[in-house]
Amino acid sequence: MATQASGWPGIRGMLRANYERRFLAHASTMQNLYRGVFPTFAQAQASIPASRPQGYDNAESASFYRERTRRVFLNDYPMMWWLNTLFDAGSRSVFDLGGHIGIAYYGYQRFLRYPDGLRWQVLDVPAVMQAGATWAAKNDSLGRLGFTGRREDADGVDIFFAAGSLQYLDYTLAELLASLSRRPPHLLLNSVPIHVRETYFTVQNTGVSCCPYRVTAEREFIDGLAALGYRLRDRWENTDRRCDIPFYPEHSLDRYFGFYFSREA
Repeated sequence: MATQASGWPGIRGMLRANYERRFLAHASTMQNLYRGVFPTFAQAQASIPASRPQGYDNAESASFYRERTRRVFLNDYPMMWWLNTLFDAGSRSVFDLGGHIGIAYYGYQRFLRYPDGLRWQVLDVPAVMQAGATWAAKNDSLGRLGFTGRREDADGVDIFFAAGSLQYLDYTLAELLASLSRRPPHLLLNSVPIHVRETYFTVQNTGVSCCPYRVTAEREFIDGLAALGYRLRDRWENTDRRCDIPFYPEHSLDRYFGFYFSREA
């Protein structure tokens, strides 16, 4: 009877209002919450109250993930395997989109032998990159890690790397790559939220701020890269990642995905 009652308009409205209050009050960085489904980034962003911090360009968000500079997780291993393979084949430059303070750079170096001449460049928001530069001054003695605020610096790199960052962008990966005159031959992408049919946006509360959050239709994602000459070489599931959107079970995800694409020169 309770399940049936939750479908009644008045009860459902009350449950939604209760969840909205819980969502906006959420302040734990141990769990992300999600709210709503929107057709565009702008509409998802407009639904966030002006009183709530937005995005990662703040000191609190810049302090995230320090533990990930010292450890890796199960879904990191395909990325490390492909990185090692590409380094052995001669790749020497990595453009890390949304790489925070360089968490993959630091975490992976415990397990991989980075080649001489490696240049690993991170693009992120200003507060995060400032924190990253401070961290690098103490923790990157070889000076292989750098930071940039320019998407164009991905032009001509060997490996385009994005782990858990594509969902925060107000543009698509295909749009970014199409703007480059020398597109990277290799794409290593991890923790990508993919839906079997639809592209849409939700809003994520990280416990510190709220962010518009993209979920991409599988066919749109793969076909958009194929149109630029990229061939899918490998994919894997990230079963430890979920996106549960209350009241939208058909838009919730029980896993994320990782991909390796390559492109002929």
